[in-house]
Amino acid sequence: MKDMPASAAVMPPQPRDYHGVNWAGLKTLYLREIRRFWKVGMQTLAAPVVTALLYMMVFVVAAQGARVPVHGVAFATFVAPGLIMMQILNNAFANSSSSLLQAKMNGLTGDFLTPPLTPLEHVAGFALGAATRGIVVGAVTWVAVLPFAHLPISHLWAILYFGAGASMILGLLGIMAGLWSEKFDHMSAVTNFVIMPMTFLSGTFYLVERLPEPFRSASHYNPFFYLIDGFRYGFIGHAEGSLIAGMGMTAGLVIAFTCICLWMFETGYKLKT
Repeated sequence: MKDMPASAAVMPPQPRDYHGVNWAGLKTLYLREIRRFWKVGMQTLAAPVVTALLYMMVFVVAAQGARVPVHGVAFATFVAPGLIMMQILNNAFANSSSSLLQAKMNGLTGDFLTPPLTPLEHVAGFALGAATRGIVVGAVTWVAVLPFAHLPISHLWAILYFGAGASMILGLLGIMAGLWSEKFDHMSAVTNFVIMPMTFLSGTFYLVERLPEPFRSASHYNPFFYLIDGFRYGFIGHAEGSLIAGMGMTAGLVIAFTCICLWMFETGYKLKT
């Protein structure tokens, strides 16, 4: 063979700089998570809205609670932010947890483990995808309940902060649950015995201050209470708990859960056999 000129020599592939961010891979994983729930919009978007409207009917119309003002606002206005937050929490958790569990059970974990993605990029892709679903469902629910409840915006920053924080916290919690679970029974246990009780016992439909002791004090140790209370404060301008404590708890849980998820991906927790 004739010698090739130096200018025509093929350069060897350059090793990827793992100190940077694989933006293309992160974007692909994020879009994968978005398209995953968007394809079944009737289940992931329409169903939560119907559920929220049924709750509005039960707690406001059937119970005639709309006639009893709470903190100077109609009962429907008080309940609506809790319903919106409940949909944000449930759907953010469901997105990341079901995605990882289904991938594990179907032997498809290689789809996201094989590409050159770091643990941080894995966590960011799954968590942001879950947070997007939670926020989208929350926004659709907000629009759906407007004909039944007047929702003034008193503090927009609180709505954005606690809405985004809640979706990230539950998205990260869904990652942990999805990696820990080995079958759907395990996931159902987390949903039925952790997520749902914490949601319903956090003041979604009632004032925590009206609970008898020790339940009233115990409610202030429920992280969901601060998420719902801060989110509701953004609408009605009144909070039952400490906003500073709620803001600190939200940021602290995001950081703590991110660290746990990073450790799980770095060690291949229940991903590598």
